[in-house]
Amino acid sequence: MRRRRYPSDTTNAEWALIEPLLPTPACETHRGGRPEKHPRREVVDAIRYVVDTGCKWRALPADFPPWRTVWGFMARWAAAGIVGQIRDQLAGRIRRELGKGPRAVATVIDSQSVKAAETVGKDTRGYDAGKKINGRKRHLVVDTRGLPLLVMVTPADLHDSAAAKEVLFRLRLMHPEITIVWADSAYAGKLVTWAKRHLNLTIKPVSRPKDASGFVVLPRRWVVERSLAWMMHARRHARDYERLVQHSETLITWAAITLMSRRLARKGVTPSWPRKPAPADG
Repeated sequence: MRRRRYPSDTTNAEWALIEPLLPTPACETHRGGRPEKHPRREVVDAIRYVVDTGCKWRALPADFPPWRTVWGFMARWAAAGIVGQIRDQLAGRIRRELGKGPRAVATVIDSQSVKAAETVGKDTRGYDAGKKINGRKRHLVVDTRGLPLLVMVTPADLHDSAAAKEVLFRLRLMHPEITIVWADSAYAGKLVTWAKRHLNLTIKPVSRPKDASGFVVLPRRWVVERSLAWMMHARRHARDYERLVQHSETLITWAAITLMSRRLARKGVTPSWPRKPAPADG
């Protein structure tokens, strides 16, 4: 095992929260498989290092597993939905610690346009005329405490109301208990009627006061704006470098996982996840 030396490394308390949520290694299942060469904690630390520092995958320090191995775990866990499950489990645990139910019923949605690097293809990037940004747009849904529930990445030229249909459809499938979504005026209009009719979701736009000047803290909307600021603390997200939007969404989710695991670890929360079933004999 490598020595913990980077600020992004997991502490023992964090690893105790994350490790039980990872899938069972193939070599321990009844189907069998090759034993994993590198400890999973080192793989998770390497993913978090890339997200935190913004370095290239090929520039991973030599004390981590090979970058192709780390990237492969990141991609496979993302495709299997493991990263989203870790996010949801940690968010539910934080909500329980706050005395709330594990699943949110009220949410807030907003978007953020960021520049894209040359590694991003023309098919997944666009020009946001309002923000004057050539890149991608991140659509984030959080609960009333700012805990991320869903992130979707699109070209920056896609209007919020158009992207919101796909975002809200995914949100309804993943969280059928949600009843209300607060949003800014870009989500008003026909989208409110569509969401109520087809998804049984109530969208409540929060508009800026007409007589306001300068910066104004808007009710509900500040929560998701704060969450977007939290994600930007990870330098990988100052610009979008990922060729695939799925990987961009995954690394944003990893930034949220780091924030939530650290919050739980600071409070001394011990893991209480259901035990994994014992591998069947085969």
